[in-house]
Amino acid sequence: MRKIFCILTAGVWTIVCFPLAILAMVVTFRASNSLWVVREIWSPVLLWAGGAKLEVIGQENVDPNRPTIYVANHQSTLDIPAHFMAVPVAFRYVAKEQLKWVPLIGWYLALAGHVFVNRGERSKAIASLDRAAAKIRGGISIFLYPEGTRSEDGRVLPFKKGPFALALKARVPVCPVTIEGSGALMPKNSWNITPGPVRVKIGKPIDTTCFDEGDREGLARAVREVIIADSLSLGGKGGDPEDAVAVAGREGVGASTSSRASTPA
Repeated sequence: MRKIFCILTAGVWTIVCFPLAILAMVVTFRASNSLWVVREIWSPVLLWAGGAKLEVIGQENVDPNRPTIYVANHQSTLDIPAHFMAVPVAFRYVAKEQLKWVPLIGWYLALAGHVFVNRGERSKAIASLDRAAAKIRGGISIFLYPEGTRSEDGRVLPFKKGPFALALKARVPVCPVTIEGSGALMPKNSWNITPGPVRVKIGKPIDTTCFDEGDREGLARAVREVIIADSLSLGGKGGDPEDAVAVAGREGVGASTSSRASTPA
């Protein structure tokens, strides 16, 4: 019953909120004002429909006046409304290119200036990150999921290095954001809803100027270590600290995992 209720609520409420978000942009001539609709009207209802009880820790580490790259682990579709509420700044998501074609949600993301990445073509992916860097230089914060996909079992997956090249290029702080509980509430590729707590912990910003400009892996490891530690502190499963960086062209698969899979039994 809750599954049907959640599907209907998500669909109807998205249809209602989409024109409101567009209206906010048109009336004020500011795309960022649409985020108020998403944060204050759309997101709370989606979490309520799923029976999520959101708890946010470390919100003092969010500075709306400081361009920042927020980096989070990814467990569920519900992470998106949860993060909109937990991080109260007018950030833009870095999202998969495929989302652009999702009715209403994709259209909104495109109109509001969120960044789409085509991971299938390296040149287009680099161009997308360049557009994100330009937004950051213009004073806009960015939010992204470096795992590239949702975790099926709640463990923190290996990180792609591309997002950290963006951070080093922009030379702005990176804020680790850890979410726990959303995967149990609404698992990947499922509408089977189990109400429960969703906890978000925002870590202290990491100064990217402490890393060499080409040290994408070093920064990725530093951020991931914080997220793993915070996952464990929130009662989560953490992740393999050694299998930190994803294999090129593969989401959620690190070098160690790939090596084990290719080793004959």
